[in-house]
Amino acid sequence: MRLVLAAAISALCLSPLAAGAQSAPCGGSWSSFIAGLEQEAVQSGIPADVADRFFGRLQQSQTVLSRDRGQGFFQRPFIDFSRSLISQNRLDRARRLLQQQPQLFQRLQRDYGINPGVMLAFLAFETDFGQVQGDINTANALATLAHDCRRPELFRPQLIAMAELYRRGDLDPATTQGAWAGEIGMVQMLPRDILALGVDADGNGHVDVRGSLPDAVLTGAALLRHHGWRPNEPWLVEVQIPSNLDLTRTGLRTQMSVSDWARLGVQARGVPMPSGGLRASVILPQGHRGPAFMIFDNFRVLFEWNQSFTYVVTAAYFATRIEGAPVYEAGNPQEGLGREQMMELQRRLAARGFNVGEVDGILGAGTRAAVQDVQAQVGLPADGWPTPELLRRL
Repeated sequence: MRLVLAAAISALCLSPLAAGAQSAPCGGSWSSFIAGLEQEAVQSGIPADVADRFFGRLQQSQTVLSRDRGQGFFQRPFIDFSRSLISQNRLDRARRLLQQQPQLFQRLQRDYGINPGVMLAFLAFETDFGQVQGDINTANALATLAHDCRRPELFRPQLIAMAELYRRGDLDPATTQGAWAGEIGMVQMLPRDILALGVDADGNGHVDVRGSLPDAVLTGAALLRHHGWRPNEPWLVEVQIPSNLDLTRTGLRTQMSVSDWARLGVQARGVPMPSGGLRASVILPQGHRGPAFMIFDNFRVLFEWNQSFTYVVTAAYFATRIEGAPVYEAGNPQEGLGREQMMELQRRLAARGFNVGEVDGILGAGTRAAVQDVQAQVGLPADGWPTPELLRRL
């Protein structure tokens, strides 16, 4: 269910693999495309017989192409989305796993500075704690998406990396299944990230993110650390905002110290306020009448896991729930927009010169920022939550 993200680690020393993969063309004859990739894999150092076994069995998947073009899961507003993902059963299972694996989660905190709730939230949302890891052949999915010319720069390196994981004996492409976009394992990671950052936490000589909980948890932790996770710092707390707060200060673009927010009347709800010197933003996923959260630098790192704003807020919030935070105050948000209305709003914002990215009906960070700016222009509460009234005014 994760959105595809460009999580490939370009800064790490994967140059032989990366260079070969990035030079492969997309489109054209399937057989010629696969033959070209196989040749590049051999040039990258993968033995010819290994490359032949890996690439010789690849098949194009129409199911993958259909799912790639039909994403709609992340269009739901935060309250609906979070209530669909968070259940008492998942909360109980997360806390039970924490009790069952104390040494693993102590190691997570000690070596990576990551609270157990964070990784438990991803385990819950990505695969229901490893029970539902996907039913799509990963090699076929990556080959299909690499051949398709929408995002070949992401998927070509992933396929070559998977071939290298096969060479190392860490997976079998015939039996490795995962998400339609090529993520595999308990926390759903892309092959190149596993190749670069994989942790053999159980000490068996292989990185097995599908069958080994320690490998999956600490490999996921290594990914977050690589992208800048700040050890033992907060990521999100629920807050209450005063009625007179200048809403143009809210959103991802504005950071102030916790002390400055407190002076403006922002207060933590149900938990102690973090250290006053930390930099933070205040976000309103469904506007000033809905839930409010203070987010920190570690929250922004979570976008490297998934680029959906709603997903990241939900995962970050669920992590706090696992660790004892109360249920958020839902409030009474204003009516939002349906998908077609959101696409029309994006078109109108783009016509006014705002950068909203792809017109896809998803309220992502770019669209939220544009909405907030135009709300201020037309005299509406500038909280980044698009309403039918805003659409009418535009």
